[in-house]
Amino acid sequence: MAQEKSTNDVQRKLKDRHISMIAIGGCIGTGLFMTSGGAIRDAGPGGALLAYAVVGLMVFFLMTSLGEMATYLPVSGSFSTYATRFVDPSLGFALGWNYWFNWVITVAADITIASQVISYWQPMEIIPSWAWSIIFMLIIFGLNSLSVKVYGESEYWFAFIKVATVIIFIGVGLLTIFGLLGGQYLGFENFVTGDAPFLGDNNVNTFLLVLGVFLVAGFSFQGTELIGITAGESENPERAVPKAIKQVFWRILLFYILAIFVIGMIIPYTNPNLMGGDEVAKSPFTLVFENAGLAFAASFMNAVILTSVLSAGNSGMYASVRMLFSMSKDKLATPVFSKTNKSGVPYVALCATAFVVILIFGIEHISGGAYEYIIAASGMTGFIAWLGIAISHYRFRRAFDIQDYDKSKLKYKAKLFPFGPLFAFALCAIVIVGQDVDFIQTGEFEPRRFFITYMGIPVFLAFYIFHKVKYKTKKIPLSEVDLSQDVDMQEFEKNIK
Repeated sequence: MAQEKSTNDVQRKLKDRHISMIAIGGCIGTGLFMTSGGAIRDAGPGGALLAYAVVGLMVFFLMTSLGEMATYLPVSGSFSTYATRFVDPSLGFALGWNYWFNWVITVAADITIASQVISYWQPMEIIPSWAWSIIFMLIIFGLNSLSVKVYGESEYWFAFIKVATVIIFIGVGLLTIFGLLGGQYLGFENFVTGDAPFLGDNNVNTFLLVLGVFLVAGFSFQGTELIGITAGESENPERAVPKAIKQVFWRILLFYILAIFVIGMIIPYTNPNLMGGDEVAKSPFTLVFENAGLAFAASFMNAVILTSVLSAGNSGMYASVRMLFSMSKDKLATPVFSKTNKSGVPYVALCATAFVVILIFGIEHISGGAYEYIIAASGMTGFIAWLGIAISHYRFRRAFDIQDYDKSKLKYKAKLFPFGPLFAFALCAIVIVGQDVDFIQTGEFEPRRFFITYMGIPVFLAFYIFHKVKYKTKKIPLSEVDLSQDVDMQEFEKNIK
């Protein structure tokens, strides 16, 4: 048997349809299927709609910023590389390692959640939950150990199931609203009952309620930045990335805004089955199907949620492996992680990442307290990554102006620059600062809650300061930002030695 050939290159085998579906599939998950119900309960249907619309607009601007850089310089682990080239190698180091850490924890959490979801069907309880988690981990590892085309195809169908479910849900919901299913015309009753649409069942400041939902909406949309990760393995990033970004915007409007509108019209914000209510939480999708008289709703939604969790784990493994590979190429991690096999899979980075996932999974089962702090350390990573994208794009475009670079080289231009990255930066900063909504609402300082809530910030700063002190890097002057389209980072290796 011939030995596997080892190289240092990934392969561009992701087709346009893969990129588009990965982009939208990345932001459809438990955030829409489960926590959207809690958002409606907390802020009312109007407050939830407003929060998701504002955050959705911010995500659109972020994706156009990332898209402009990704079409100009398509690399795996994109925004770590962009921060390294356009801002400061220490920022790229901190962003990359934090993002990798976040996805590793996400995969560990996903295989745990998947084992709980599958236990809904009683025959599946014959196999213990930890064994199901290992089985799901092996499936995810297997999909990522094959060529990137296999990953793209599997994620395409995972995302297709989620997209089809949302479309069916919206159709059933609209029929229910107008009384064609369920037997009763509902109209706008839930939007005008009690304190609705903006105050939910909490008698506190409307802005604080919506701010609280900003957090939920932000976590729901995290994963859309995968479009930048996949650009390095796209067959034609100049065509695929802009197309995917346009679809993300319209699908955010369709899948999130319209879905939450339907839920708010049908399910009162006082329903005890919504997340955070007095009874066992159900997916608002399940509640809508039940209202329509579709008895199979619970089992159907459970199957979709299982698919969604596995999709998230699959994407998380891909993102973390490519980030580790990219950091290795950029001299921000040991060179061994940049080795790929004949299929273009960074197999060393994959094995190392899988080992850490299993390690964290073990910690979760042995020591619940330690796992709580691990989760907290990664809690803000998505928002910090978005901040990094906004900063990198702003400096990228400013460097173009300072150096009088040819803008015709930009095959895709971000919308409304500089408003887009500045708006995204400001909103991300507000959300990060406002993470501890309980403290802002009541003024009562609870040290343990505060520490766990904001633990992600000192962890990020620790990575940044470690690299800054060790390599004594400096912020790159705009006049010296490397705008060449060469993905080789040898020049930056000089900067960090």
